[in-house]
Amino acid sequence: MNTEMQTASNINTDSVNTDNVDVDTDASSQTEESTDKHIRIVNTFMKRRTHMNKNAELALTAPEFAHYLVNNSFGDGNLEGINDLRALFADSPNGSDAPLTLEIGFGLGDSFIEMAAAEPTRNFVGVEVHEPGIGKCAYMAGTQGLTNVKIINGDAIQLLKQLPENHIDRIQLYFPDPWQKKRHYKRRFVSPERMTIVTRSLKQGGWFHTATDWEHYAFWMVEVLDAFAGLTNQAGAGNFTVRPDFRPMTKFERRGLERGHGVWDLIYIKD
Repeated sequence: MNTEMQTASNINTDSVNTDNVDVDTDASSQTEESTDKHIRIVNTFMKRRTHMNKNAELALTAPEFAHYLVNNSFGDGNLEGINDLRALFADSPNGSDAPLTLEIGFGLGDSFIEMAAAEPTRNFVGVEVHEPGIGKCAYMAGTQGLTNVKIINGDAIQLLKQLPENHIDRIQLYFPDPWQKKRHYKRRFVSPERMTIVTRSLKQGGWFHTATDWEHYAFWMVEVLDAFAGLTNQAGAGNFTVRPDFRPMTKFERRGLERGHGVWDLIYIKD
């Protein structure tokens, strides 16, 4: 692990990358319930109409890819009965006891699949709401013959609520929608309420790893996570971790860096 750190106090918090039109808003499969009389759902994602190429459509329909898809992607993201991610790998070469990573909102799946291929002895589960990304991810897993990948269509927060405590070794949230307008802050994934749900499923010593290219959101996350009981900032309070080697650089990140935008990684460990 690269232990270099960025200190929050050394970065101008008034400068926000509002011109980054290519921000990756893929890590977005989560919701939160309010106390409204009728239980109104506040989404942290916005489902978008996205073109689905032939490979993605093939992976969603052809039987040779079916074992990657935990639930029917062309459905409504029904998560009923999905209450043990480790059991999904019971018949795989790794088995159900291997280290387990859950990625929330993997987008088109490029970096998710790259990570799974680089660590074949670790099991990876990705949860996403966008069907073109689900299809593409399954297609890449199939064409590479990966046996350590499972894909779930649906709301990550609802999924986490259904899982056992102390269940997952790592939870990843890369480039979530920053919801930059103040009236939308309640939709941001990193909040005390949602982090309570996230940390419940993490094993003691497990990681929550997030990254963003929106400076304002980066500092929001530091403030929320540093104050959250039960999590410790790996880089020290108020600090960011330099991108670890195991997190692939996405095309959005590379494009942003070329334009002079910053990228901030945070890794928190469950006490």
